[in-house]
Formats: sequence, C-alpha cells, structure tokens
Amino acid sequence: MHLLTLETTCDETAAAIVTDELEVLSSVVASQDNLHERFGGVVPEIASRTHVERILPVIDQAIRNANLRLLDVDAVAVANTPGLAGSLLVGLTAAKALCLALDVPLLAVNHLQAHVYACRLAHGKNVFPCIGLIVSGGHSNLYRCDGPTDFTLIGGTIDDAAGEAFDKVASLLGLPYPGGPAIGNAAANGDPARFRFPRPLIDDRSRLDFSFSGLKTAVRYQVHGTGKLDAQASLDEQTVNDVAAAFQEAVVDCLVVKAELALEQTGYRTLCVGGGVAANRRLRERLEQSSAQHAHELHIPPMNLCTDNAVMGAIAIERFRAGKFESLDLDVFPGLERPK
Repeated sequence: MHLLTLETTCDETAAAIVTDELEVLSSVVASQDNLHERFGGVVPEIASRTHVERILPVIDQAIRNANLRLLDVDAVAVANTPGLAGSLLVGLTAAKALCLALDVPLLAVNHLQAHVYACRLAHGKNVFPCIGLIVSGGHSNLYRCDGPTDFTLIGGTIDDAAGEAFDKVASLLGLPYPGGPAIGNAAANGDPARFRFPRPLIDDRSRLDFSFSGLKTAVRYQVHGTGKLDAQASLDEQTVNDVAAAFQEAVVDCLVVKAELALEQTGYRTLCVGGGVAANRRLRERLEQSSAQHAHELHIPPMNLCTDNAVMGAIAIERFRAGKFESLDLDVFPGLERPK
C-alpha cells in the first residue's frame, strides 16, 4: 500500500510517500524561511498563498521520487489540526481533490501526534506508552501518550511557545530568522553563566506548564534596558553569544525539568521528543544526560524529522489499519484541541 501524506500546517509545504510497512519512498519539503525572514516570523497570509503555489509541484515531485504514478496512490493523509487556518485549508483541499479523483480513502493527521510518531519511525519499533514533549514555534506541550493516537494533554505553555521565544530573542540580538538555529550557533561560542535569566515555573512541582513570555522580557531588558526599545541597540559579538547561551540554557532548563517531572508523576519510563526545537543541540544533550541519570528511555528523531515534514504523517497508517477514514466534508481545526 502506498500512502501519500501532505503537510501544510505552517510554512513548510511537504509531501511524502510511505508504505504500510512504514518504508519511506520519498520526502519533499519546500521551506518558506526566505519569505518570512524579513518579518522575523511567519506571516500567515504569505504562508497560505505560497502553499497554493507549491502544493502541486511538491506532490508531483514526491510521487516522481518514489518512482510511482499518481494512480499508484492507495490513500491520502493530510494534517488538518492544529496549525494556521489558511495553510491547513490548502493541504486539506488538495487531499480531498486527490481522493475524489482517485477514489481512495482520506485520512486525517493530528500534527502534534505526528511529531511524536516521528520517534516511532526513527526508532523502528513501538515507543508507546510514553510521555510526549512537543517543542516548536507554536507549541510547547507535554502529553501522556498511551498509543499513537491516544494522547492526553498534561501540561503546556501558558503564554508563548519556546520556538517563538527563540525567534523573538534572535531578533532582539540582531540574529537571522529562523531564530532557533541562529541562537544555537551563537550560544555555542557563548558563556551561559555570564547572565542569569529567570526559569519561570521551574520550581512549581504542582504543574507541568511552561512560560516563556517573562523570559523574553528579561532578555529584552538586558539588551535594551528598561526604557524605550531602541531598534538600533548593538552589542559586541561576544555579548550576543553570551546572551544567546544564557537564554538557551534557561529555556532548556525549563523543558528538561518539566519533562522529568512528567515522567515522575506518571510513572512512565519513556520520553519522546518532537518539534523544531528538538533539533537544538543543547536540548538534545541535556535530555540525553537526564535519560542517563534517571534511567528512562529517550527518543528524539533525527534533525530532518524534527522540523515540519510529511514523513511523520505516516501516523495515518495507524488510522488506516483501524478503518478510521474521513468523509470529504472533513474540516480544519486550527486550535490545539480538535472538537470531540
């Protein structure tokens, strides 16, 4: 069986061909980073219009790379929640059109569940039950994952996501977009002990939530002072590196401590991490140290499966096997939780 998976939740237009044995035959990702760079973040209207331009060429390339014909596709899966409404609609519309034309089943993908499923793909065997830590530009959540599509939200950010904080702090420091890789590269040459930034909620063991808004503000005050924001403020290169390192360490501390707490409170022994921020070298290093120290199992996908991609849409195979097909009136659900 050949499954075509589509991903357009944010600003990557992606398609992949995966078999029912979870063999990846092709994967194509068209990034929009260069289009959003001058704005310091994703502009939803630009993202959705660009998806319209790219979705068909990306699908065509994925099919060609798999050495298949369009008629060889046996089912189409598409991420329909959560994400940017306009972006989601482009992928869903393309998926519906293909299902109608080919007379094949339509399968829905929860983008966040797919990020955790990327660990299953990378590991090559079942990783459930587990705690799922999803860290990206739009999400910083902890889930109790009893199965590939059986998730319970147990904690999340009360304001900003970690990835969004990386982008905004990079902008404050004059570093390029996307902020995650830029902060990581600068931090590699910095001293995280030179500045001390807050770790919001890190000492509150009664909850599994994150908060990064105040941390961003603390960096802003360090860079610009407490007066009016000076867009022209400049720092020497070493100070930029040191601020980046101190900020990164604060974010990583929060993520690692809360993940450890989630494992402790649930009694689960496996942690699966997904999302673009999971590509951060320092976070991966600290999570590996935590895993060794507390003797729990850790799964983090390779870099190419951390950022948005269509391969992780192979989670739809689980729904295919269970006969959970969608009708062509399937809608998008931009919010975190899909209505029951």
